Amino acid sequence: MQGFITYEHPLNERIRTMLRLEHLFRQASYFHNQESPWASRVFITTLLDMLDVFSRGDFKTELLKELERATGNLRGLLQYPGIDHDRLATILRALEHLVENIHAMKSQPGQELRDDEFITNIRQRSSIPGGSCDFDLPAYHLWLEAPKERRFEDQKQWFATLDPIRQAIELLLKMIRGSADPQTLLSDSGSYQKQLENALPHQMIRVMLESGSPYYAEISGSKHRFTLRFMRPTSGRPQIADQPVSFKLSICSL
Repeated sequence: MQGFITYEHPLNERIRTMLRLEHLFRQASYFHNQESPWASRVFITTLLDMLDVFSRGDFKTELLKELERATGNLRGLLQYPGIDHDRLATILRALEHLVENIHAMKSQPGQELRDDEFITNIRQRSSIPGGSCDFDLPAYHLWLEAPKERRFEDQKQWFATLDPIRQAIELLLKMIRGSADPQTLLSDSGSYQKQLENALPHQMIRVMLESGSPYYAEISGSKHRFTLRFMRPTSGRPQIADQPVSFKLSICSL
């Protein structure tokens, strides 16, 4: 929404992981075709961060469960009048295609990168502060000094191995964010609380403040309730708002 800054908070572990990966995919996409060797360093570091996220549990299975859950919920809408059946059918086909692509992955996400000796050597040194500098990894130094076309091609191939995951996350989060229209509300001074209905599968809280607002939204909560605190940055400890704050709120469920 133009003119607003949006603050999001996940209400379950799957969405938390997906939001982190979305952030990393966006960062990698930004630095993908930047010419500077320093941009290539950021791109590699971002890939390594993704591998760390993928290594925490069975993300492939969790993503498939979320895709199948979303597909089942959307199919249930076909029986209601007034639904745009053509658009819904298009979304369902896209979801089914993503499920097929992820099932077709022969291993866990990122396994091809873990099997790459060049990436593995960088990963092993990256746990040391400054461990990827030139004298520690001369092969990495040589690659960074290669023509940008060589680096771009390698980066494209590495990134492409994660494309089914990226596409699935992008579609799921787009649908979740679009599942609720924002309501304009007024906080009680600097805070706002709300109890959530247990019967609904709430997944994400979205709070929008005008871009000129002096406050930011601090969100905490779970599937049962959430709390907003509107804070003003200061030179010391942030201060909670001492007056009502107008904001937009979306409670997203898919």
